[in-house]
Amino acid sequence: MYEQEGNVNSDATPCGIGGGAAGVVSDPPAGETGRWVLFATILASSMVFIDSSVLNVAMPALQEDLQATGAQLLWIVNAYLVMLAAFIMLGGSMGDRLGRRRVLIAGITLFMAGSLAAGMAIDAYFLIGARVVQGLGGAMMIPGSLALITSFFPSHRRGRAIGTWAAVTAGVTVIGPLMGGSLADAGLWRGVFLINIPLGVVAVLALALRVPEVHDSSGLRLDYAGGLLAAAGLALLTYAFLAAPAAGFDSPQVVATMTVGWLALAAFGVVEVRSDHPMVPLGIFRNRAFSGANLITLFLYGALNVTVFFLALDMVQIQGYSPTVAGLTFLPFAIMMVVLSRLAGALADRIGSRIPITVGTLVTAAGLLAIAAVGVTDGPADFWTSFFPGILLFGLGLGGTVTPLTTTVMGALDSRLAGTASGVNNAVSRTAGVFAVAIVGSLALMAFTGALEDRG
Repeated sequence: MYEQEGNVNSDATPCGIGGGAAGVVSDPPAGETGRWVLFATILASSMVFIDSSVLNVAMPALQEDLQATGAQLLWIVNAYLVMLAAFIMLGGSMGDRLGRRRVLIAGITLFMAGSLAAGMAIDAYFLIGARVVQGLGGAMMIPGSLALITSFFPSHRRGRAIGTWAAVTAGVTVIGPLMGGSLADAGLWRGVFLINIPLGVVAVLALALRVPEVHDSSGLRLDYAGGLLAAAGLALLTYAFLAAPAAGFDSPQVVATMTVGWLALAAFGVVEVRSDHPMVPLGIFRNRAFSGANLITLFLYGALNVTVFFLALDMVQIQGYSPTVAGLTFLPFAIMMVVLSRLAGALADRIGSRIPITVGTLVTAAGLLAIAAVGVTDGPADFWTSFFPGILLFGLGLGGTVTPLTTTVMGALDSRLAGTASGVNNAVSRTAGVFAVAIVGSLALMAFTGALEDRG
């Protein structure tokens, strides 16, 4: 257990809107410590990504064993998403102030505790509570992982490191459903959660024994008021958008929850402006690279979640694919993400992120247009000439964009704010998915209802 605070550049701008050169470890040599950082952060992130992809496949077995209702199943998923979205910015800020390794270890420990409780759940309500604990742990783990990578890898090697992290976690996401299906078929759905325990133990040992502590040494206090307002606002908005497709955007419950959520975020902005130790210094948004990258993230991850959600429904309900075959059709997309993430990161290290992001988003858009142009087909027999070209382009575009985009976000600010930068970016990407699916889903439902009325 050892700490590393001596490399802080005291001349760094207070609000962190300078370049990425100054910070906790001003020009960190990766070396052996960097390899341990990458190993530990990949393990930690894999726990989160495994749970997100495995659980959907194991749901039927879980429902039967726990006698869960449809509403309870929904909250087994949503309780985790709400807590993750609510506290992810606070988790990043905690790492900057209290120590990134320390907060990451605490997050892993909390996630393991939630996983153990989930694996021993006696009923659906117990499992929902365990998922809440997992969400809190994940909110500390996700921004902490990228913040540690930023701290220990110099700018000219950071893209490759982030690309390696992204490639492995994407690969884990791909094999997750296969693992979940195998465990569920064997009557071992609890293993979906219990598999996190050995992964977490190894990650904690690697961090505790091989990775020095890094954090902002300026002594700023945690912004408790800002943190609570941000958490309340994000939680309420996430809940409202999750409930909107079923209840309707005009539902009193949705309207009230959404209104209070926006008011909480407005109050958060006021508190941050007046605070002498803001959780999110609003000056960081004057950095064009940081703001631009987060704006691209908003639209890119919104498009990703909407496409995956509606394409799966289209294949099963309209095109006549079985659920298993529909899942397999996303493999070309996943393979492109795994193969290209590290290559795109290395390219961004050499030529910068602007060209990869520009080209990648254009290719992604071309893939979306190709997918949207597909009409009713004769089922899986037509896959290679109908959906495959668009899915391939979609994977090529995202695989070439995500790592340079993440590298831009993490390198745009003073590295003392790496946790804050990662927390903001992850909050944007996760809420973008929830909001986009809810909004587009509601529009699709209204269009479908209108079409039925016209026919009637």
